[in-house]
Amino acid sequence: MQFSTKIFAQADLNNPKQLKASLGTLLAHSTDCLVLAYSKADLDALTAGKSKSGFLIELDRLLGGSVTHANLVGDLDAKPASTCVIRAEKSWTASGVKAKRVLLVSLGDIAPASARSLNSYSKIARAALKQLSGGSIQSALWFIPSFALGHRAEFMAEEVRLTIQYAGDQAYRFGVRQPAMKFKAKDKADTFTHLIFAGNDTCAKELKAAVPEGSAMVEGMNLAKDLGNLPPNICTPTYLGKAAQGLSKKTGLKVEVLGRKQIEALGMGSFLSVAKGSDTPPQFIVMRHQGGKAGEAPIVLVGKGITFDTGGISLKPGEAMDEMKYDMCGAASVIGTMYAAALMKLKKNVIGVIPTCENMPSGNATRPGDIVKSMSGQTIEILNTDAEGRLILCDALTYVERFKPKAVIDVATLTGACIIALGHVHSGVFSDDEGLVNALTKAGHASLDTVWRLPLDAAYHEQLKSNFADVANIGGRPAGSVTAACFLSRFTEKYKWAHLDIAGTAWKSGAAKGSTGRPVPLLVNYLLEQK
Repeated sequence: MQFSTKIFAQADLNNPKQLKASLGTLLAHSTDCLVLAYSKADLDALTAGKSKSGFLIELDRLLGGSVTHANLVGDLDAKPASTCVIRAEKSWTASGVKAKRVLLVSLGDIAPASARSLNSYSKIARAALKQLSGGSIQSALWFIPSFALGHRAEFMAEEVRLTIQYAGDQAYRFGVRQPAMKFKAKDKADTFTHLIFAGNDTCAKELKAAVPEGSAMVEGMNLAKDLGNLPPNICTPTYLGKAAQGLSKKTGLKVEVLGRKQIEALGMGSFLSVAKGSDTPPQFIVMRHQGGKAGEAPIVLVGKGITFDTGGISLKPGEAMDEMKYDMCGAASVIGTMYAAALMKLKKNVIGVIPTCENMPSGNATRPGDIVKSMSGQTIEILNTDAEGRLILCDALTYVERFKPKAVIDVATLTGACIIALGHVHSGVFSDDEGLVNALTKAGHASLDTVWRLPLDAAYHEQLKSNFADVANIGGRPAGSVTAACFLSRFTEKYKWAHLDIAGTAWKSGAAKGSTGRPVPLLVNYLLEQK
C-alpha cells in the first residue's frame, strides 16, 4: 500500500466564497475516486432545496445533478459512516471533472469540535476505506479537511495516521507477503493500492509529517504481523535474530545478536533455564536506533520472544496450543516498532532488546521446584514452567541498566489472567510512574490501540514469597497478571519502567485468526510524542 500527499493550497470547503473554486480544483484532479465528507446539515440543505449555496449543493452543480439524483433514490443518508459512491457521467468531462468517482461519507450531525473524538472518526474512516477496497479503484484522493471540520491541524495529523493504520490493516494479506506459505485463493493483493491525502495551506505542515509517520507505522505493523503469523518451525529464535539483522541492511539500525555462550557469560541463568528443554539455541537481540544526540538517554523497548510455548514440563492443554506461536508477539512488536522508528528517521535514541527462545519439554528441561539465579543475583524458585515469559524478561530488564535509559517499556503476551481481566479490547499497563502511564494512555487513545492501568501494589508481592529462594515465579491464581508484573518490577528499580501485557490483544482466534500488529501503533505514537 502506497501513501502520499497532495496540497491544494487554497482549497477551503468552509469558506463560501472559495467553495466553488475549491471543489472545482479537487474534481479536476485525475483520480479513480475523490473522497469527501458531508454533514447532516449539508444533506438537509440539499433536500430542502431552499438554499442557493452549501457544500452538497455546489458539488451537485459541478456534477450535473448527480448528487441530487443519489439523494432522490435514497443513496445519501445522514447517519454517521453512511457512504455513497457517485460514478462519472458524460457531462462530467464537459465540466472539466477528471475524477472517475466521488465517494461521499457522512459525518452525521456535526457536534462541536471539542466533543468529537478519534473513536467516532475511526468508524467513518473504516466505512470509507471499505468502499475503496476490493473493486476497480486503484487510487483515491482523500481530502482530509472535509473530515476534520472545526478541528485543529494537529488533530488532522492524528486522523491521517489512524486512516493509514486502518488502510494498511485492511490491505494486509499474509499469503501475499509470504508467497512460500500455502494460502487461500482469497489471499490476493487488494486492488486498492494508493491513498493520496489532500490538504490545504492550513494543514500542509502536519499532513506532510503525518503521512510518512503513518506509512512507517504500517510497515512496522506488517512486519510484526508477518513474524507472528509465521509457523513456529520457521520463525525460530535464530530466524528472529536474522530478521533483525536483515533490517540493519535496509535501514540505519545497528543490530547485535548474542548466542548461548555470550548469554551464559552475562550470567542470565533465569533466561537460560527456559531454553534448556529445546534443541533450538536461544538468542539475545539488541537493536539500536541512534536518531537523537550522542549521549542522550535512550528509550528502551523489551519484547518477550518465546517463539513457541508448550508450557515446558508444566505442559499446556492441547486445545489451541498452535496459537502459542504467538507468544513472541511482544518481540515482534518491538522489532516492528524499531523498524518504524528507523524508516521515519525518528530524532530520538531508541533501543530494542529481545530475549528469544522456545519453551519445550525434554529430559533437559527445567522442572517445577528448580531454583535458578538471575543476572541480577536474585534467586528464583520455579513453581510452574509455564510462567516462563517473566523468567526471560527479568534478565533482559537487568541487562538494560547499562544503557542508563530515559524509560523502559517491556511488551509481553504474559498472562491469560490479563485476558480474563480485560478481554481483547485493552492491553494491560502496569507502572508506578504516573508520567509514563499517562504518556502510554495518551498514545493508546491517539492510535485506538488502548491500554488500561492495573494495580502494582506492594501487598501483591506477598504472593511471590518462597521458602527456598528470593522469589517464586508465580503467586497462585488470584491476580495472576498483577503478580506477574510485580515479579518483573523487582528487576526494574534503577529506572522508569512500564509493563504492557498484550496477551489479549496481540492476536485474534477463530475465523479471523492472525496477528493484530498491536501494540506497534501505541508504541510508535508514544515515541512520536516524547520530547
